[in-house]
Amino acid sequence: MDTEYQYRKRRIALDRKNEFRFGEGKISGYASVALGLLSLLAVFAYRYPAYLTTIELRQVYDAEYLQEILKYGMYFSLFFGVLTFVFGRHRRLGVAGIGLTLLGFALGGYNIPVGPVEPVRLSLGVDWLILAFLGSVGVFMTLEKLFPKYRNQVILRQEWDLDLFYFCFNHLAISAILIYGNYHASHFDWALSPAVHDVVQSVPVWLQVVLIVLCADFVLYWEHRLYHEVRWLWPVHAVHHSVEQMDWLAGSRGHFFQVFSERALVMIPLYLLGADKTALDIYVAFAALQAILIHCNVRFSFGFLKYIFVTPQFHHWHHSSEKPAIDTNYSAHTVLFDRLFNTYHMPEKHWPADYGTTVRLPRTFLGQLLHPLVSVRKMIKR
Repeated sequence: MDTEYQYRKRRIALDRKNEFRFGEGKISGYASVALGLLSLLAVFAYRYPAYLTTIELRQVYDAEYLQEILKYGMYFSLFFGVLTFVFGRHRRLGVAGIGLTLLGFALGGYNIPVGPVEPVRLSLGVDWLILAFLGSVGVFMTLEKLFPKYRNQVILRQEWDLDLFYFCFNHLAISAILIYGNYHASHFDWALSPAVHDVVQSVPVWLQVVLIVLCADFVLYWEHRLYHEVRWLWPVHAVHHSVEQMDWLAGSRGHFFQVFSERALVMIPLYLLGADKTALDIYVAFAALQAILIHCNVRFSFGFLKYIFVTPQFHHWHHSSEKPAIDTNYSAHTVLFDRLFNTYHMPEKHWPADYGTTVRLPRTFLGQLLHPLVSVRKMIKR
């Protein structure tokens, strides 16, 4: 830790133009559009489940029960859309939300019969997108509004739409990511050990989860560190670091190359350990929730847990562009490997004042998609 560095407090001016305020119809308008679009996507997923839902997720949820939730979502979309006319503002959003919902009703609404689904190897994860979005908004956005670190940071902060696009893209591609990850892990068949599998499966599930977390964290630590410290790889990872305001959506920004490679690499220790499915399911849930939480705009300190697990404050420092924080805090789950390999940075009384990259990246999806190619081309020419 740099004891000479003068830490500053982060200052955020309230963006009144994009702020949500009660009684103006803006909240109702966005709620109507969001629920209307999600409802329409859900209707399509029910009509074409083989192509628009994931095999793994279908085994977990009750499709008929979710139709009840869809019903309420569609009616609430109409209700919020009508509210925009009551308030007399943001009626275009209300019209859009109502239109999307009525189209969903026209295509069958929440009454589409649910039956056996013909398995298709590659599909779009529309069901995963809908459930992840509703869960994230319901849990993490609520936490950010109740316990914000930076109170003036609005929901519709700069580039929220770009990060929402990343969120949708990465969740829709979940099937391809899983196929690629499993295919990559299968190349390590030669390293499988029935004896190791027997030992791992003989211990309690909680201990299996601990083993999975530590093994996955070790792999992710070094994968993450290589992206930072190998100059040819940094332009790919720089896309993730280009976020300048942290919230639950910020973690979604990431170049597809990194998203696919990260999932493939983390599959290897899971594959080699051979833990019980229950332990794997617990780890997947833990990893997914933690990945969102550590990017959130929340002020929790987490007490003694911050000395064990990666927390928002710890990971926010990883995203800081301030000198002492650059190339630190690589771990994904625990702080163990940053401690062991001397890359730990955690000034307990301070949070970052600045986020993002030291050299600003393009601010569009296409620009960020091409950024690694442009950067490598410049390196070659030098």
